[in-house]
Amino acid sequence: MSSEKTAPAEPLQYDEGYGTQIGVGPHPAPWPQDDRYDPELLAHGDRRNVVDRYRYWTREAIVADLDTRRHDFHVAVENWGHDFNIGSVVRTANAFLAKEVHIVGQRRWNRRGAMVTDRYQHVRHHPDTADLTAWATAEGLPIIGIDNLPGAVPLETTELPRRCVLLFGQEGPGLTEEARRHASLVCSIAQFGSTRSINAGAAAAIAMHAWIGRHARIDGPDAG
Repeated sequence: MSSEKTAPAEPLQYDEGYGTQIGVGPHPAPWPQDDRYDPELLAHGDRRNVVDRYRYWTREAIVADLDTRRHDFHVAVENWGHDFNIGSVVRTANAFLAKEVHIVGQRRWNRRGAMVTDRYQHVRHHPDTADLTAWATAEGLPIIGIDNLPGAVPLETTELPRRCVLLFGQEGPGLTEEARRHASLVCSIAQFGSTRSINAGAAAAIAMHAWIGRHARIDGPDAG
């Protein structure tokens, strides 16, 4: 790969309308001589929702680079009712660079909320929680359930393991009884208002960020 750097195209401006193009236009000549770059994107522009360092890169090159930096936590979410929040969980897992996302239950899941971030995130399917547990045990990963249940310990004061699986239930019912039995620990998220629960996608984001706050290098060159 060449280390040659060339000036990127000027970013396109955002607008209030839904039809606005985002990203950057065609790359000015000369093009970078590097096999990570996609000739089609260089020629026509890169409208994808990716950070600047990945502009014009192929999807494969982006995934390969992310794989060198992924964090040591996994995210698992139960999929028994085609919950639309799963897409949001995948998108957040991509933002926090989770090792993998595990879909437990139905293989098909609602991808709309992922905003195509699943193209850059490894996703593994498990038919049930027992299969997830068998995989996690073989990998030496404790399963940490996230749900406001009797006996749960506060997430805010709990030391999350560096290597672990964060397991979430679906909107409404939360973790299934089977998931609770297989979890090594269940953490609750402190709430102070009138609602008895928060959105599943929001809960996942809070838990992942709790892991990031404890274990990630916030001042590193890869933190955006």
